[in-house]
Amino acid sequence: MSVIKHKEQRVGVFIDAQNLYHSAKNLHHGRVNFDNVLKDALAGRQLVRAVAYVITTESGEEKNFFEALTKIGIETKTKDLQIFSSGSKKADWDVGLAIDAVKLAQKLDVVVIASGDGDFIPLIEYLKMNGCQVEVVSFGKSASGKLKEVADDFIDLDENPGRYVLGQNQSFERGGMRKVVRKMR
Repeated sequence: MSVIKHKEQRVGVFIDAQNLYHSAKNLHHGRVNFDNVLKDALAGRQLVRAVAYVITTESGEEKNFFEALTKIGIETKTKDLQIFSSGSKKADWDVGLAIDAVKLAQKLDVVVIASGDGDFIPLIEYLKMNGCQVEVVSFGKSASGKLKEVADDFIDLDENPGRYVLGQNQSFERGGMRKVVRKMR
């Protein structure tokens, strides 16, 4: 993909935090380094707004994460985790992210969507038809192939997990370090 990036471009970054979180956890057994994701998404250009769409739980354990995002210049929009009577859970921000991107598009030259979710394909097509350059930042191994195709540029976080994943040699499960040590033997 040939894409133009210059310092005068106004950029909006829209982060599907759940999508990146689960990709980093499942592919690399670590957490996303959102600071480096934001820096590389901007590529020296003018940040107009960076928004992470996040989920809150009853326990509130995510509060420190939200504060860390704010410290690096990422606004958080929160939604409560929905728990249904069947025990199933839902945490979805796709429509909110899409609406915000459409509303801000007139003030932006570039829209960066940090997600591998193929549900954003119609959004990307719409934004491109309305004059925005659209770039996607995600873990390529878990990203929709069609999403990568329709974007003007795709930054594959899998190409440098050391830069984009924190604690990638640790497991999120109990006994995880024992598993890592066993693998190294």
